[in-house]
Order: sequence, then C-alpha cells, then structure tokens
Amino acid sequence: MRSDTTTRVREFVRRRGVVRPRDVEEAGYPRALVYRLRDRGELEQIGRGLFRHPEAELTEKHMYAEAAKAVPGGVVCLISSLAFHGVGTQNPARIWLALERGSQRPTAVDLPLEFAWFSGEAFTAGVEVHDVEGVTVRVYSPAKTVADLFKYRNKLGVDVAIEALEDGWRRRLFTVDELMRYAAVCRVERVIRPYVQAITA
Repeated sequence: MRSDTTTRVREFVRRRGVVRPRDVEEAGYPRALVYRLRDRGELEQIGRGLFRHPEAELTEKHMYAEAAKAVPGGVVCLISSLAFHGVGTQNPARIWLALERGSQRPTAVDLPLEFAWFSGEAFTAGVEVHDVEGVTVRVYSPAKTVADLFKYRNKLGVDVAIEALEDGWRRRLFTVDELMRYAAVCRVERVIRPYVQAITA
C-alpha cells in the first residue's frame, strides 16, 4: 500500500475522531488498511469495530461519539442527555440511548450502554444534532429530556426528574409551552403540571 494512502487514512481518522472500517471505505480507502494500521500501532481499536488515532484530541463528550458510531440509530436520552447538556448533578457511568420500538437490541457492542425503547413521536420529537469530535451525535433537547424523565420516573426516580426540571428552568433552557408540548408527546401532562406550576408560581 502506498505510503501517501496510509498517511491520508491516518489523517482522516484523526479528523473524524472515531471511525468504523466502513467509514474509511466510504471515503474511498480499503477497509483492510484500518486493521493494518492498528497492527502497526498507528491506530487504536477502542471497541468492536471502532478505531481512533492515538493522538486524537478527546473531549469530555468522547463517550457520546463512540456510542453514536456504535449505534447510529440511537438518540442520547434520559440521564445521559442531562449530562450532555450539563443539567442537574447526574453523572451516569453508562450511556443511555433511545431506540425506536421494534428495532433489535444492538449486539456485540463493547461499550457501557443502556437502552430505552420509544415509539412514534416520542422517538422522533425533540432530537438535536451535535458534532462531537467530528461525529454526528443525536441528543434529545433539555425539554424533551425532562418529559422523558417524568415518564421514566418509576425506573430512574422522580427526584431526578424534579432536579432536571428545576435546573433546566432556572437556566432558561426551555419555556413552559415547550415543556408541556413534550409532556403531551410523552403522555405525562397531568403528572408534570403540578411541578411546573410550583416552579413558575
């Protein structure tokens, strides 16, 4: 393999942050080159089918980039979405991803992930797109996340939902109208309304 090709692939991986062999192939290079560079110590394998440049500049949101690459159809949700937006005090050890109901649970993913299945508008509404280390990461907005947390209050705790609501409101990350719109999508309007009335009184 010509050295100029390997140089371009190394630079491609460095710019992208986290790549899969098929990303390299789609860019016009042989995917086998990824494994060859790994074996030579010029790329690091960080998970099943996930690679990065050893000198890549990693941010505090690096795990989100890895999760987005490993599960392209997922959306960062619940307490992981809170942490992404810097809302509240939750610092989950695992990345929570929403998947569309009916889709299969990803297998052979060597990352600490938790999954929640959403359907219809509850899956599609409130999705923001962020660039993390050159990787497209889909994350629910703060307002949608608060609504989701109230929906999952029995599993994650109502105190987590209340803290997110209070901190998000204090920092003006959403309006009442926006919050209640997502509450309707998640069918938690009656649950959330008393808490909204309390913080806006």
